[in-house]
Amino acid sequence: MNWITNYVRPRINSMLGRREVPENLWIKCPETGEMVFHKDLESNKWVIPASGYHMKMPAKARLADLFDKGEYEALPQPKVAQDPLKFRDSKKYIDRLRDSRLKTEQEDTILAGLGNVQGLKLVAVVHEFNFIGGSLGMAAGEAIVKAFERAIAEKCPLVMFPASGGARMQEGIMSLMQLPRTTVAVDMLKEAGLPYVVVLTNPTTGGVTASYAMLGDIHLAEPGAEIGFAGKRVIEQTLREKLPEGFQTSEYLLEHGVVDMVVKRHDIPETLARLLKILTKKPATAANDANGTIALAASA
Repeated sequence: MNWITNYVRPRINSMLGRREVPENLWIKCPETGEMVFHKDLESNKWVIPASGYHMKMPAKARLADLFDKGEYEALPQPKVAQDPLKFRDSKKYIDRLRDSRLKTEQEDTILAGLGNVQGLKLVAVVHEFNFIGGSLGMAAGEAIVKAFERAIAEKCPLVMFPASGGARMQEGIMSLMQLPRTTVAVDMLKEAGLPYVVVLTNPTTGGVTASYAMLGDIHLAEPGAEIGFAGKRVIEQTLREKLPEGFQTSEYLLEHGVVDMVVKRHDIPETLARLLKILTKKPATAANDANGTIALAASA
């Protein structure tokens, strides 16, 4: 079979002028199995058109979608020690970092920007899940702290979009130290009298959930997002009980008072602008009229 696969088939393809089709050209919906052309998915903000399933959205695309006209100032990526523990499992940690940087074109998992959302200035912090599962390490923790400091300096709100599997095990205790550091940064923002809103995306778990992801003044969540500390299977094995249907989803947490609103991705910029203008006592725009405020209060 190797001879056929490695020699005969490439020769036939070259004679017929066939081209290799990229693996990510068509995306499969996890709920329905529907195949969606990747360009259609991107144009619909990574939401499956038929089912409404919210796929993971790249950090750069989320910032461009959030800010007015896609314009914002990208906040600098702080420099920290690389691979302080010289960690290695099946692969060197330094090699994992290099591969993730080539894949995402980011220095680490956190991307932050300063810009306007419907005319309101704010700092937005986004996790890139494709960078080692959006895990929280020293570089990510430092970037989050610097983003909070910038929001305080600009006297503007901060919006967090977590998407993470938790703390980064390759950095051990130094990763866990980012939990109290980011918690202190949240307290600094609140002491300055500035709003902090969290938009929970799929998935938000582990140490991220145990720190800044659950400290917002208001918590929004995208539909169907998995939100929790330990995984469902781990909890079931520990308790030896079957958990309820939809456990740890946005809708389940909304029903039990953990999150304030479940908001579709297309509506997030407008919802954030309306909320933050209320919290900062800024005048509402024409789009954020009294009916919108009443609807918001009713849903909350």
